[in-house]
Formats: sequence, structure tokens, C-alpha cells
Amino acid sequence: MTTGVIPGGHNPEPRPTGERMPQQRHQPGQASPHVETRTGSSVITARAAATFEPVGRSVATARAFVRDTLQGWGFADVVDDAVVLTSELVTNAVVHAGTHADVLCLRTDDGVRIEVADRYPEREVPLQGSAVNMGSPDREGGRGLQLCAALAARWGVEYTSTHKNVWFQLDLPERPVGTRAAGPSLPADLLPLADGRVRVAVVQIDRKGSISAWNEDAEEIFGHSAAEVTGKPLTDLAAWPHTPGTGTGIAEALQLSRWEGSYGIRGADGRVTPVYASHLRVRDTGGEPSTVCLLVRDHERAVLQTPLRLPASDAGVTPDGQSSDPFEVFIGSPAPDDLDGLLQRTVERARDMLDGDSAFLLLATDDETELEVRASTGLPSARQRFARVPVEAGPGRYGSARMPAVHDDLAAVPGAVPLLTGTGMRSVVTVPLKVEGRLTGSLGVAAEAPGRYSNEEALRLQFAADRIALAVESARLGELERLRRGSLSFLVEASDLLAGTLDRDQTLALMAQMTVPTLATWCAVYTIADQASDPYLSYVLHEDEELIDGIKSLLAKVPPPDPVPTPGARVWTAPGEHAHQAALRSSMRSLGLTGGPTRQVSSGIGPTLATASAVGGETVVLPLVARNRVIGMLTLGKPTDEHFRQEILELAEDLSRRAALALDNARLYSERTAISQALQRSLLPPGTPHIEGMEVEVIYRAAGEGNEVGGDFYDVFPIADNAYGFAIGDVCGTGPNAAAVTGLARHALRLLAREGLSGPAVLERLNSAILDEGARSRFLTLLYGEMRPQEDGSAEMKVVCAGHPLPLRLRQDGTVEAAAEPQPLLGVIEDLELYEQTVTLDPGDVLLCVTDGVTERREGTRMLGDDGLADVLTTCTGLTAGAVAARIMRAVERFASDAPSDDMAILAMRVPGLQKD
Repeated sequence: MTTGVIPGGHNPEPRPTGERMPQQRHQPGQASPHVETRTGSSVITARAAATFEPVGRSVATARAFVRDTLQGWGFADVVDDAVVLTSELVTNAVVHAGTHADVLCLRTDDGVRIEVADRYPEREVPLQGSAVNMGSPDREGGRGLQLCAALAARWGVEYTSTHKNVWFQLDLPERPVGTRAAGPSLPADLLPLADGRVRVAVVQIDRKGSISAWNEDAEEIFGHSAAEVTGKPLTDLAAWPHTPGTGTGIAEALQLSRWEGSYGIRGADGRVTPVYASHLRVRDTGGEPSTVCLLVRDHERAVLQTPLRLPASDAGVTPDGQSSDPFEVFIGSPAPDDLDGLLQRTVERARDMLDGDSAFLLLATDDETELEVRASTGLPSARQRFARVPVEAGPGRYGSARMPAVHDDLAAVPGAVPLLTGTGMRSVVTVPLKVEGRLTGSLGVAAEAPGRYSNEEALRLQFAADRIALAVESARLGELERLRRGSLSFLVEASDLLAGTLDRDQTLALMAQMTVPTLATWCAVYTIADQASDPYLSYVLHEDEELIDGIKSLLAKVPPPDPVPTPGARVWTAPGEHAHQAALRSSMRSLGLTGGPTRQVSSGIGPTLATASAVGGETVVLPLVARNRVIGMLTLGKPTDEHFRQEILELAEDLSRRAALALDNARLYSERTAISQALQRSLLPPGTPHIEGMEVEVIYRAAGEGNEVGGDFYDVFPIADNAYGFAIGDVCGTGPNAAAVTGLARHALRLLAREGLSGPAVLERLNSAILDEGARSRFLTLLYGEMRPQEDGSAEMKVVCAGHPLPLRLRQDGTVEAAAEPQPLLGVIEDLELYEQTVTLDPGDVLLCVTDGVTERREGTRMLGDDGLADVLTTCTGLTAGAVAARIMRAVERFASDAPSDDMAILAMRVPGLQKD
């Protein structure tokens, strides 16, 4: 909302000469004298304008704007009609038309004119003289115009190409000549006291704030002559009451169009004379503004004081008997939209109403067993905010929460109001906030002097509390609903993040980063390896990274909290106490003081004053329980003297349950991965033996993240003098059952080959051993062979290929051919008739053996295949065995963009010869 106020003068926005007036349309169907255009003869004495956004709450804000404006002008007689009409017209603009609404209030000598304009570009312009039925009063459309016709003295509608402007004129009711306000006749003993002669000081202040006129009564009251004060700023003489929580000073008050209230004037003798003043901002004939101040002694304020619009006996009834909103009377208008703003304004108004030094407001928990500090003024709010005290029983209970109570002297009843302990407040009045008989909070006002309050003040405060209790509860429920929605969103996001990783360290980091700074200022995570282990400090995080090392060092010196499986947060005081003691010792040693603690502080990063401040607030511990076992603790902390809200602790408890399960899943996954990797390593040979006259290179790539045992294996081992066995195979499937067959095959090959059996005999007996496994058996493709380097530099290979991809031979001339014939795989049939084939490798020749993970590498519908592997191998002429294996692996990886989905093993054997340059 944007506003502007211009007091006095004529219409500040005259239309340029020659500009066509907007087309004026009368009320359809009649030529009523009440519908007319703006008259040019009325003298506009004040103007106020405001613009409201196209949102629902703007209607209430517009009502408050018009109400405050007209009451400030003294037009209380027409306020209600103006507010009703403005409400309907602004609703049409911001709700139905969906545009901004411009509200203009014009004050004239005989009444007030209000204009409401919207910016709806498309509308039906009523034709002159056409009869249009506006419909039923219950109909939304046109109701604002019907009300204008019923309530306004004059009204009309103006159109331009971009605006529609509805205006109405409300005339002031006729009063007896000279009467503005009147009170009843009173007995003489009830009339206010005054001196023998009532003196009214008249002081005029120019636009610069300096005194320009000072009458004789002012000289008599304050002792200053006109010559002594003329030209001096009024602020040099005024003793302005600087009320906490208000920003208006004497300089600001002199700029207002009208102001009324109390302050003091410092006289010639140095004493301050309390006065009651009425200020009026005026302009002289030259247009220069100045302020006329009428002042009387404070005890004679009845001479100037404007009668209260609302009698003290019933703040909800106006002098003319019409009802007013008691909530707005106390809290002001417009009321704050947020709960914290509403509560803060409540305590400030309550303090001012009872002329107290401080005020506070506590809200009850859902079960009404505790009260939580939510707003205070004049108290150390940082220390008290969100602190909790019990209502009925227990140490530090709030003994007067459910009934109004007045304490003349808290020194006589220490602890009666725990919130005020150690604050210097002596007297206090507290009243409950109740909605439908249920305790929702407590409002209190306190003073530093004893005996300040009586039952009369308690009744006044209770009256105000009754007026705001429903609004406070409604705002609290709205805030609670927003918090719950935010909590659900937070927990959903946290669950997604925690479920997205199975890494233990990353899970710990996520736990800390989700709590800081959303739930706490700092946090620490303790983990417990097993039931016999002590808690271990695993992770520390603070919103200020420079304090992390200090907190970590501090917590390392404090015994960890007990791993209690009881759900919920419990307070842990050890870090704060240890930090304060260490900071005290460090400060005393740096100052060279004697008589203090003499224990030396250890070297390195120690607790500092900053660390003590960081952990000096409330610290809570939540257990991390997963699968009925405490696996750690989540510690949350606040800085000095701050407390956790109950809603935050409940949210932290929900988060701790999810984090505990994620942390335990990460632990189980890490253990499983470690077991799988150890088993995988046991299925592969420890190393490749050195073979004189041969080059042997092996590359093995397991698919996945290492959490599954692969089915591919290879082996190269000595059999006898100058004889070596080699094997490369693939067991169907993965996991423990495949691993069992893999281990059986690799170890059986070594044992049987060293017994001197031929290749076919070794594989036939291995086939029988696999079939003996029964339901755990898996079929196995296997390429087994024996190599014997020859004296002439060649090598003799005897090969049996049982269902495995055929070995390829690369000659020095670049030709590639299969080095064996396919035979039945193992683990399917009992009677196998296998045979071996002999291949002689000449110097420079290469024998390449691979598993099907290489040949079955896919990219969409394309597959590398045996032919693609042969094409790659033809480019490897003259390369060493290691270079051949590396080139094959690069070609396989580049064939497809996706990560391999199957294990891959490559075994390259080469007879040394001339290498390619």
C-alpha cells in the first residue's frame, strides 16, 4: 500500500485547461439529483490517498486507512458509512476486477468525498438514460453502487480509457451552532481542579522547529521571556518522554497535522513543568507552514484534552452508541499479519496502557501443561525467548496462569513469576488468555517499583486480553499450520537426500547440514560401533565455519552423553558448563590474576570466549535408534541464552529417526561391500607369474559398485618345469552361488592340472564336481590351456574351449583367426567328450582370450561381437601383450557410452618378437 496526505488548500491535482472531462454517467434509469459530477465550488481542506494491491487482505487495509483518516479529521459521525462503502468498492476492484485500487479521501467544509478507482481495462460502459436493473442486493455485482445510492448524499461513476472511478459524498450531520462535542452535567465536586486563573500558553513554531511566538501566559508558566526564547528550537526546552518501542519524537510530532499529549517544558529555574499540549499544523497567507502549540499545566489537561471516543466502562461502544471493534481499539489498525508482530504489538500496548516498565506474553502448549515465552518488551528477550515454565506443578511453576493475579512485591514471593527472576522487576499483574474456557496464554505487565498495580489494573488488562485472545489463537493456529506444512516438506526433502546415498561419511554430513542452520546453530553427531563401544565424536558443524574447530576441541574434552534409548530430546548441560569454565580460566590467566584456578589449559586449539558463546545456550541430545539399537546421538545447540521451540524439537526428533535408519543402512551396506570385495579378491589369483620367453597381461573389470561378487575369473599358474596353465571362465549369474562355483573352478583347476592330467581330463572332472553341487550348481563356460615355451623362441599351446568365446590368434602379418573349436560348456551334462587342440605361436604372435562381457558390449541394437573384436585385434600387430590388452579395453569402453553391465576379463599372451616402432 502506498499513501500520501496533503492537508489544507484546494484540490492539488487540477485538470489542465482544455482537457476533456471524463464522461460522467448517471445512475441508469433515472436522472437523480443525488448523482452528479465533482463540484468545483467546494474548498478541499485536506486530502489523503492510498493504493492497494490486488490481494484479499487489501480490503481490510483499505477499511483501516479510511477509518483512521476520517477519525483524524474529526469525522466520526460518517466513519461507519464511509468504511462500508469503501469496503464494497475496493472488494470489486481488488477481488472481482483483480487490479490495484486507488482510494482518495477529500475533506471539505461540509463533508467528505471518497473516490475508489480500479484499472480494469475491459468493462461495459452504461449508456446514457438506459434502464438497467442492478439485480438483487444478494448479488455480488453492482452491490457497491446500490449501497452508494442508499447511503451517500451524492455519488457517481467516471470512466477513462484506463480507469473506472466511483465516488461518493457523505455530508456531516447538522449540529447546534458551535457544538463539536459535549459532556453531561456533573456535580461541582467531580469537576477537574484548576488554579485560580487558568493560563494557556500559546507557542508558535516555525518550519525549522524554532520558537517564533511566545505569549504572556507562557512567560508566567515557564519563567522565560519572549526575547529569551524566540529563535531557539523547542527541543532545547522540551523534556520529551522517550517511550521505549516508539519512534515519535518532539521533532516528528511538530510535523504532524495534529497532535495531542503530555510532555514537559524546562523553566527558567531549571525545573521541568509537566504540560498537556495540543498541536495544530497551519499555513500562513504566504504558504509557510508552522505549528501552533497550546499548553496548560498537566493537572489542568481537561481544558485542552479531547474527550475520549470510547468510555472506559465499555471500550467496544462509541459515544453515539454505535459498536466498534474492541480488538482494533487495543491493538491498533491495521493489525500485523504475522503472529510475532501481533504478539510484539500486544505487549507494547499492554505496557503503555498500564504505564509499566516491561511486559511479556506467553503461549500455552497444546496440552496446557507449559507456557512458552513468545514476546516481551523491557526484558532480556534473547535470554527469555522460547523458554518454558510449567503451569501447575514442578520447580519454577507459573503459579498464576489460569487466573488474574497481582503481585505487589516479587521480593516477598520469589519465583512467583519465573520469567522475571533477576530482572529487577518488583510488581507485576498477570491475566490469562482464554478461548472457550481453554487456557491459551498469559499476558503480564511489570514495574520496577513495588505496589504499582491493583485489581483495577488487573481488570483493565483482563479486558484487553479477552479482546485479543481469539485473534492470537487464530494467528497461532495459522502459524502452526504453516510450520507443519514446512516440516512435512522439510522431512520429505530430508528423506530423499538420505535415501540417495549409502556412504556412511556422506550420511553423517547430510545429517549435520540439514540441521544447521534450519533447526540449530550447531550440531554434533556421535556414533556407536557396537554395544561394547563408547560413543565416538564423528562429525561437528556450526553455521560459522571458524568456530567448528573450537567446538570440536571442546567436545573432545567433554565426556559424551549417555546413549539412552528413550525417545525425545533431553537437555545436556556439560558442553556449556565446560566452555564457560575454560573461558574463565583462559581469561584469568591472560589478565595475570592470582587466586583463580591454577590448572593449566592444554595447548592447541582450546575453548575461547567465542566458543563459550557459541555453545552457551540450550544444548539437547536426541538418540539415533535403528533396529532397536542405539547407534549414535544427534546433539543440537543454540548460542548463548537461547532456547529451542517445542515445534523445532519435535521436527528434530522426526529427522533423527530417519537419519538413524539411513546411517544404519549405510553401515550395513559398508559391511556387505567389504565382505563382497574380500570374497571377490579371494576368487582371483594373487598375481601373474613371470614366464621366461612369454609376455602375459591380464585386465579385469567388475561391473557395478563392487557390492556383488562377479562370475568372471581368470588364472595363470605353473604346472611343472617349463609348463604353465592358464584359464579364463564365466559362471552363470552373480552373488554367493556364482561365487561358490567360481572358487570351486579356480582351485580345482590348479589341483587337477598339477596331478599331471591332460586338459580334457581336468575339465571332465571339474564338470563332475560342479554337478555334485546340486541345486547350487551353475553352468560354466571355460577356456583352459597349457603353454610351453620352446627353445626356438616359439610357444606351444594346448587349448580346450568349453562353451567359451573362442581364443583369437594374431599373426605378425596382421591376420586374425580362431585358435580353437567350440565344445560343450560345463555343469550341464554328465558325460563330456572333450579334446584339446595344439596351437604353435611364432615370435610376435598373440593369443587373445576374453569373456563374453567384451564381445557382448552393446550400444542400442549394436553389439561388438566376435567380428568387431577381430577388427580391433588386427590393429595390434607388433604391440606388447600389455599394449594389446589396453587397446582392446579402450575399444570396448568407447564402443558404448553407458557403463558396462557385465564383468570383463582380458588375457593376452604373446611370444616376444620384433616390436613396432
